[in-house]
Amino acid sequence: MEKQRSFSFNLKPTRLLVFSFTLSSSLLLLFFSIWVFKCIPLIPQETQLHFNKSSQTLGLKPINIQAFSISAETHFRIPDISSGNSVVSVVEKVQIKQNKSGVSDRDNKSEETQNGALDGITYSNHDQSSKKIQVSGGGRIEKKKTSECDVSKGRWVFDESYPLYTNSSCPFIDEGFSCEANGRPDKDYIRWRWQPHDCNIPRFNAVKMLELIRGKRLVFVGDSINRNQWESMLCLLRGAITDPARVYETHGRRITKGKGNYSFKFVDYKCTVEYYVTHFLVHESKARVGQKRVQTLRIDSIDRGSSRWKGADVLVFNTAHWWSHYKTKAGVNYYQEGNQVYPHLDVSVAFRRALMTWASWVDRHINPHKTQVFFRSSAPSHFRGGQWNSGGHCKEATQPLNNISGTDYPEKNVIAEEVIKQMKTPVTLLNVTSLSEYRIDGHPSVYGRKPRKGTSSSIQDCSHWCLPGVPDTWNELLYYYLQSKEKHSST
Repeated sequence: MEKQRSFSFNLKPTRLLVFSFTLSSSLLLLFFSIWVFKCIPLIPQETQLHFNKSSQTLGLKPINIQAFSISAETHFRIPDISSGNSVVSVVEKVQIKQNKSGVSDRDNKSEETQNGALDGITYSNHDQSSKKIQVSGGGRIEKKKTSECDVSKGRWVFDESYPLYTNSSCPFIDEGFSCEANGRPDKDYIRWRWQPHDCNIPRFNAVKMLELIRGKRLVFVGDSINRNQWESMLCLLRGAITDPARVYETHGRRITKGKGNYSFKFVDYKCTVEYYVTHFLVHESKARVGQKRVQTLRIDSIDRGSSRWKGADVLVFNTAHWWSHYKTKAGVNYYQEGNQVYPHLDVSVAFRRALMTWASWVDRHINPHKTQVFFRSSAPSHFRGGQWNSGGHCKEATQPLNNISGTDYPEKNVIAEEVIKQMKTPVTLLNVTSLSEYRIDGHPSVYGRKPRKGTSSSIQDCSHWCLPGVPDTWNELLYYYLQSKEKHSST
C-alpha cells in the first residue's frame, strides 16, 4: 500500500508536465500561425484595390478580388468620382482607350469592350445611371463615341473627285480669285479634301443646302475674305440650278473685288445669298484732330450697314484681315470712342472693344429663335520674305504644308472666343484657322489677275484664296453645322 501511494505521487507531476508542454506548444503554434498570416498577404503587393473617400461616401462596395484570376502586373484603381464619373481605371495590360482627339473615352456615356472577361460589374454615379465595365487581361476598354466632333482638327486628303465646281462653270468668281482663268498652270490645289480626325463631314450637297435655306436669307458680313467665302457659296449652290436664269443678282451689278453689297436670289427656292462689306464690323468715320480732319474707326459704334443684316436667317460674320499695324495706322489718332480720338491705342485693345460693340448689337437686335449666328475665325496669310507691300511671296507653293506645329494661335481668335462666351445670343465659331494654315498653296499669288502686256507687279496675293479652293471647305463646315442644327431641331 505504501508502494502504491508512492508511485501515484510520483506520476502526477509527470502528467502535469506533459500537459503543460502540450498546451504551451499549441499556443506557440497558434501565435506563430497568426504572425505568418499577418506577414504574408494572400495577394501580391502589386495587386491592390484602392478606394478613395469619395467612393466610400457614395457607397461603393469592395470587389471580392479572390473571385477573379488576375496577373500580378495588373493594377486596379477606382478614381475620384465626385464629379459623377464612375469608372474603373485599368493600368498596364487593361487600359481606358483614348480617341484621336486626345479625350479619354471615359467621358462618353456608354462603354463596351472587344474581349470582355469580367461581365456584370456595375457601378452607380450621382445621376443614378449605371455603367457596365467589361475587362479582359489583354484587351482594352472601348466606348462608343457620343461627344460632338471637333471638325477643325484633321488633315487634308488628296481627292480626285474634287473640286465641287469648275472655274469655267461659275460666273460669280471675280477676277481676283479666278486663278485658273488668270493662267495658274498647276491643278492639285483644287483637289484637296478636309478630313476631320474623329468623324466625317458630309460632302456638300447643293440641293440639300438650298432646302435648308428655302425661303430664307443667308447673309455674309465682313471683309474681302468673307467675300471669298460668299462667292464660293454661290458657285457651290449654282450646281443645283439647271437654268441660270433662275438665279439673278437683285441689283444687276457685276461682281468685283471692290466695294459693294450683293444679293443673289435663287428663284425656285425663294432664298437669297447676300454679302455686305464691312472691314471692321464697326463704323469707319472721320474726326477732327487739331487742324486736320482724319479718318478714324468708331470702335463704340456698329457699322451703319447693320440695318441690312437684320432679319437674316443665317448670319456669317468675320473681321480680322484689316486689324493690322499698317491698315490701322499703327493706332495713332485712329481709334475713336464718343468724341475722343485716342493718340495711341493698342490694336488688341481696340479689337476687343469693337467686338464687344458687335456682340452688344447682336444681343439687342438678333432673335436667336429665328437667326443662326456664325463668327468665322481669322484666315491666315502666307507671305514669305516680306509683307504684302514689301516683297512677300508664295508663288512657289504648289502643295500644302506638312505641319503647322510651330504656328501660334492668333490672339484675335482668342479675343473673339472670349467675347462670344459672354454673349446671350448663341454664336457658333466657324474655326477655319488651323485647317487653312496648311494651305499655303491655295492663294492666288501672281494669278490674282490676268497679266497685262508689258507690265509686271511685285505684289503677290497671299491673303485671299483661289476659287475653287479652300473657302469651299469653309462652306462645307457651315453646311455641316446647319445640317446638325436641322437634325437637332427635328428631334
